[in-house]
Amino acid sequence: MDTRENTAHADVLVIGFGKGGKTVAAKMGRLGRRVILVEQSNRMYGGTCPNIGCVPTKALVHHAGKPRMSDSPQEHYEHAVREVQALTSTFRAGNFDSLNSADNVTVVTGHAAFIDPHTVGVTAGGDRLTITAETILINTGAEPIIPDIPGLRASKRTLTSTDLIQTTTLPERLTILGGGYQGVEFASIYRRFGSQVTVFEAAARILGREDDEAAAVVADILRNEGVEIITGARVTEVRDRDAVTIVTYEKDGREHTLETDAVLAASGRAPVTRGLGLDAAGVRTTERGAIEVDEHLRTSRPHIYALGDVRGGRQHTYLSLDDSRIVLDQLIGEGRRSTADRVAIPHTVFMTPPLAAVGLTEKEAREAGHRVKIASEAVADIVAMPRAYIVEETRGLMKFVIDADTDEILGAVLLSVDAQELINTVALAMRHGVKAAELRDAVYTHPTSTEAFNEVLGTIVRSDART
Repeated sequence: MDTRENTAHADVLVIGFGKGGKTVAAKMGRLGRRVILVEQSNRMYGGTCPNIGCVPTKALVHHAGKPRMSDSPQEHYEHAVREVQALTSTFRAGNFDSLNSADNVTVVTGHAAFIDPHTVGVTAGGDRLTITAETILINTGAEPIIPDIPGLRASKRTLTSTDLIQTTTLPERLTILGGGYQGVEFASIYRRFGSQVTVFEAAARILGREDDEAAAVVADILRNEGVEIITGARVTEVRDRDAVTIVTYEKDGREHTLETDAVLAASGRAPVTRGLGLDAAGVRTTERGAIEVDEHLRTSRPHIYALGDVRGGRQHTYLSLDDSRIVLDQLIGEGRRSTADRVAIPHTVFMTPPLAAVGLTEKEAREAGHRVKIASEAVADIVAMPRAYIVEETRGLMKFVIDADTDEILGAVLLSVDAQELINTVALAMRHGVKAAELRDAVYTHPTSTEAFNEVLGTIVRSDART
């Protein structure tokens, strides 16, 4: 569409090119509905995942594990970034073409802001387009958070995850602020590329939301690879000084300093709602700045929906995809599907080896009142997992939390080769009530990682009767 037009009308207007929004747009277009999708950046067609999230970071994981023997670390890294940029460009172009060439769907590039509950203004340079729509979907995603640490935002060496994966210069010394999922993943990637990596975490341990035992093994793996992890530390200042940046932190009541070449702010991501004019639409937000939605993803305005990271909660592309199913069920289905249907949703941290988990941790299960039994084994000790030895990756552990009374799988954490795939099998079993004994006695192909379940689930290492 030529954005010099003054007005346009759509049956469905989608603000943001994320997974959920683009899926709804494509489906509604195929059904003959007039759809307009607005994306403010031509670098973000397809959303976070293919451009600055899942695809480029996981591609870097792959390249980091395949060093080019003839190259220096800098040459290897620069080559990897170029390869990843080519990949994301292909994905971006494919996403744009798949929608913009579809019948009844138009992609408009510009910044969108509500004028009233049914009207959105889109600006692009000196052009302005006013769009009215019966149904509006907000799918603007999330953006990196830079903590309010003196000097951090002013430092020319402060980077977000988006900045870091786009630079072709490998930091000789990389300091990561945050020992959560993002911090751990980037620590693993950049250490394997050759950076000297230091991770600061204010809590007593990294990966505070994960199982205690698994988090400890993760810390051991990273430290053995040369990552310095400083827990219980509060960063108080970041200052540029000549060719380096000085990070000042407090630990155990004493002040320390560290010189670095780059600082990654890995403190999570916040919903992108600034500049959307939500007040004009009467759309409410939560205390954390996310758009407030009900179980059907309707906002405070019933014809306006919020999908993906912008609605708050766990930030996963696959949940954004499921959001599209919920919204489509509202628009063209029976209206029964909701977020309450989600059970046993897994997640993965793509360090090496990957860490994947689903359900309750051991601590959470006990606190919920379950009598539990624990099946746990170090990967190096799992005889029934020859694949780990075949690919020379025997680090990690597998751990299951099982209800002692019902044999129900309450949760699992897998830190192993292929964990990102294995966890989906466990999650599916949990959703359909497959008991631990059934998963233990299933027939799996050989030699695979899945057959480790035959052994691990047959080894109950702890059991109690606490409630």
